Amino acid sequence: QVQLVESGGGLVQPGGSLRLSCAASGSIFKFNTMGWYRQAPGKQRELVASITNVGNTNYVDSVKGRFTISRDNAKNTVYLQMNSLKPEDTAVYYCKYSGWNRYLNLPDNFWGQGTQVTVSS
Repeated sequence: QVQLVESGGGLVQPGGSLRLSCAASGSIFKFNTMGWYRQAPGKQRELVASITNVGNTNYVDSVKGRFTISRDNAKNTVYLQMNSLKPEDTAVYYCKYSGWNRYLNLPDNFWGQGTQVTVSS
């Protein structure tokens, strides 16, 4: 089991910044991918950014140049720095862990509880 605790969401004006954090604990497999997803009202959940254990990153086109995903393996924490925020960034943001269960020999996937990000003037 992996537990993910998110923090950092809130209300911000357009053009502002927020930094989301996701602290992981439990049976963390060394070779893993952490990602941030978001879901706006009436829309499907989408992948925003992901990062592997060695630091390879991917972003959805709409946030490239504005968002930065990073991780601190010593703290088992992944971050999402969000700059130049737009109203269309408003959504619930979810942290996801994707790893491997060595005992079951199966993929391991866990979600955080979600944190609300609202961009409004």
